[in-house]
Amino acid sequence: MQSVKEKLSDMAAMRKAKAEAKAEEQEEKDLAKARIEVAKEMRKAKEAEAQVEHHLAKAGQKAEKELAKPHPYHQNLDNPSPNPFPNTMDGHQMHHTDRGSGAPPMEGLTEPRLTREFPPATNQQI
Repeated sequence: MQSVKEKLSDMAAMRKAKAEAKAEEQEEKDLAKARIEVAKEMRKAKEAEAQVEHHLAKAGQKAEKELAKPHPYHQNLDNPSPNPFPNTMDGHQMHHTDRGSGAPPMEGLTEPRLTREFPPATNQQI
């Protein structure tokens, strides 16, 4: 009877040791998975950072290229032109030409009507 009790006791101890070993192995696997995930995220972060740097460099190059181009509104600053498009009138010049001579209208002349009269709306037109 003693040997049966010892065998049962040994079997229980073996099951306990086996369960502990299995739990420890599972913890190590989980830790390894977590390390792999951290490594993947670090790699992705480094790649994203490299892309950002690349795009910033490209944007800087495009900005430099654009600033190097001559712009019609910003010509030579040492000899600025008052109107970069001399054949067109700016708002100030148009203001002076719209006013006319400033003299009062002559008697007997009427100003032309600028309104247009429309026929009354009917149900067919609506």
